[in-house]
Amino acid sequence: MPRHFDEELDQLKRLILRMGGLVEEQIQQALKALVDRDDALARQVIENDRRVNTLDVEVDEACLELLALYQPAARDLRFITTAMKISTELERMSDLAENICERAIELNREPQLKPYIDIPLMADKALKMVWNALDAFVRGDSKLARSVLEADDTVDELTEQLFRELLSYMIEDPKTITRAIRLSFISKYIERIADHATNVAELVVYMVEGKIIRHMLPPSQSSGESVSSPTSN
Repeated sequence: MPRHFDEELDQLKRLILRMGGLVEEQIQQALKALVDRDDALARQVIENDRRVNTLDVEVDEACLELLALYQPAARDLRFITTAMKISTELERMSDLAENICERAIELNREPQLKPYIDIPLMADKALKMVWNALDAFVRGDSKLARSVLEADDTVDELTEQLFRELLSYMIEDPKTITRAIRLSFISKYIERIADHATNVAELVVYMVEGKIIRHMLPPSQSSGESVSSPTSN
């Protein structure tokens, strides 16, 4: 491939990183808006979702142009198609940050139900997953990507733990039901962010190893091998 093709691949990588950084900021600000009960910040996060959408379109256009102009094969092809899919995952994470802010604004109309301890903890772990998944993409590090998959279980466990706690609030006092449900929604949004980070990590494994590992059962449940891509090189 010509030298400028490699330069354009680097530009695409930087575009993904720019989008990823913005999404990470969206998630952080959404949690701050929730914890600080800051309606103005929540609305700003909702407004900033448009910036993420714009970058998502830019990534798609860049990927399609590279595919059309250079007709890449093997790892270059996997890199470009992975970048296109990662941008979609990032855009959905930003949508979830927006959803958190919408619920936060609703929660601010009533007294706070409980101290926000579990939710920020979940968000920190989900954000670390996002960061590591993007770092794995930049470095082409499938080992780091696989560590993201393992971290998802912790977020799932915290989600279930919080739901049980919120359920006890609802049983003891029906007046808490609306607030508890909204907090439960927020925990599910964070869980979904972690799921999208997992999807990014799976895409990185495919990009690096040429193996499709999504929908595969854990080793304890399946003795099958990961499916290898016919373009693997």
